[in-house]
Amino acid sequence: MGPLSGKTIIEFAGLGPGPYAGMMLADMGAEVIRVERPGGQWLTAGRNPKYDVHNRGKSSICINMKSAEGIVCAKKLIKSADALIEGYRPGVMEKLGLGPDECLDINPKLVYGRMTGWGQTGPLAQTAGHDINYIALTGALHAIGQKGQKPTIPLNLVGDFGGGGMMLAFGVVCALLETQASGKGQVIDCSIVDGTVSLMGFFYSQLQAGIGSDKRGENMLDSGAFFYDVYETSDGGYISLGSIEPQFFRLLVDLLGLNEADSKEWIQNHWAPQTWPQMADKLETLIKTKTRDQWCDLFEGTDVCFAPVLSMAEARHHPHNVARETFVDDGDVWQPAPVPRFSRTLVKAGAEAVALGANSQSILLGLGYEQEEVDTLLATGAIA
Repeated sequence: MGPLSGKTIIEFAGLGPGPYAGMMLADMGAEVIRVERPGGQWLTAGRNPKYDVHNRGKSSICINMKSAEGIVCAKKLIKSADALIEGYRPGVMEKLGLGPDECLDINPKLVYGRMTGWGQTGPLAQTAGHDINYIALTGALHAIGQKGQKPTIPLNLVGDFGGGGMMLAFGVVCALLETQASGKGQVIDCSIVDGTVSLMGFFYSQLQAGIGSDKRGENMLDSGAFFYDVYETSDGGYISLGSIEPQFFRLLVDLLGLNEADSKEWIQNHWAPQTWPQMADKLETLIKTKTRDQWCDLFEGTDVCFAPVLSMAEARHHPHNVARETFVDDGDVWQPAPVPRFSRTLVKAGAEAVALGANSQSILLGLGYEQEEVDTLLATGAIA
């Protein structure tokens, strides 16, 4: 039983950060009921439940939101829930008659989580966008990449999932805790832009303190430092080095097998930024003398601060990930294990995502509908 066992979350189906937040909550033991429209949408459980990781552990009901009877069903769900999350443009839920005012009137203790890219207010609030646009507005995209190259797109990890889904799940749990004390629900305005800005706080601080550059590839953590970078090996693989602290860097120098004169030069240039480009060239040449596996044999398990750059397919087989059961693998589908871990409370990945609307009838029966009423709703298309 996870730490959120006993909590019911209604998730209005969306893409990206909303489903990810719902997965996090479901992994922690919450009952998450995903409300889909008939037919589903792109990249949802309606396509291939077997691989739909973000919808694991959830039940699914299809409701026609253009139907008056369907809206009644949705309101009954909301009345019985602890929280709701939705990821539509501002105003869409209000047009459906399911905005915060209506829902809090139905359920005064409801936590109402709203996930958008730009936020509920501001000049861009009604504008379409995606992760790449949201992180571009924060300085994050500008900061990621090699010197002299265009910005590198960090998948949609920084915006959708880090600044969006994680912040929404965090906000829901915080609001649920507050509701226990106040007895009142409230609305969460979770914006990917706001969340990404929060993630960038360390780098804004460095910039203002004068120890960081606003130019890509000129900082310690953005490949500007030769001792904190990715290097290609002789077999076309890559390794990562992060030898920041003096003792870790000295160990790197020792294991590289440099002669006494070169070792002294490298240690002197460790914190001499003007020499970093030249030192990077030297280290690049050295790393290309061995294969990735050979560097693993030399560095892995030491305090050099090293790891091979693994592909997604390789990552689940690494001994460290295997030992910690970082991935869940049933022999057919492999996926990330729930995080974080607790000393006393068990968390585990829920069952694979169900087919679209698989639980429509059982959910309504659980709300008190009679079978005859459910049959009528199915016949009229109010649910599917």
